[in-house]
Amino acid sequence: MGGSAAGRGDGRGCNKAGAGAGRGLFAWVPRAARRPHPPPSMQCFPNLVLALSSLLGALALLQLSLYLRVPSRYGKHEERLCRPRGRLPARCAWFLQELPSFLVPALLLALRSPPRLEPLGCRLLCCLFCWHYFYRTFIYPFFTRGRPFPLQLLFFGTLFCIYNGFLQGYYLIYCAEYPNDWCTDIRFTSGLLLFLLGMGINIHSDLLLRQLRKPGEVTYKIPQGGLFTYVSGANYFGEIVEWFGFAIATWSLPAFAFAFFTLCCIGPRAYHHHRYYLKTFTDYPKSRKALIPFVF
Repeated sequence: MGGSAAGRGDGRGCNKAGAGAGRGLFAWVPRAARRPHPPPSMQCFPNLVLALSSLLGALALLQLSLYLRVPSRYGKHEERLCRPRGRLPARCAWFLQELPSFLVPALLLALRSPPRLEPLGCRLLCCLFCWHYFYRTFIYPFFTRGRPFPLQLLFFGTLFCIYNGFLQGYYLIYCAEYPNDWCTDIRFTSGLLLFLLGMGINIHSDLLLRQLRKPGEVTYKIPQGGLFTYVSGANYFGEIVEWFGFAIATWSLPAFAFAFFTLCCIGPRAYHHHRYYLKTFTDYPKSRKALIPFVF
């Protein structure tokens, strides 16, 4: 019996040793520790969103103070001011400037763990924000017939697109929370309609401006048709409506800060365009307003 017991004991010992040998060098590591960990994901920091949105609002007021009286130095307003030395062709400049606004949110979305479009904020970002900048990056630059673009303005414009692309993408992907019935909320539906209306006005106005020039021409003519019948800055009016619609649809501080920045940035430019047309063309329609139909 002793031998049998010894034999049974040796058998159990061999089984344990065999099991341990089967696990190899990692026999001492707990199973939980050997499980693959998911890649680290970004987190939402509300104070960061508040700080970046507040800074964007401050930049909007700075833009308004700088360019309310004097237009920014590109396009038709270069003729009255000193021309900057370094410039790029308009198509290349617009592509480089707008590209970060599309790539940065796309990169944030790809870094999301797990990468999915389930939250409504992600879908809003892709369907509205990235849709606009896909057009601005990959379609608009290759049809524009504008004048060469100053490198200095291109640099600051690219920095802004990186900044705003990060702010809007970070908030909608990692911070935004919407109820399940948000798509039926009056804020979403009205904002979406405004966004689509503004984008349609913007694209149609760009098309009308492009048709004013033949390939190779850089002279300016009186825009006609569409909303240009009522305002000098129809393309700017459309973009302002578009981003305020986006702000209402997302109902977020970053989006409202961006809409306010858009108003302060291109609103004064529409005013300066209007003054330019009045001074340059004696037959310019006197009833046409600068930015808002029948109002301003």
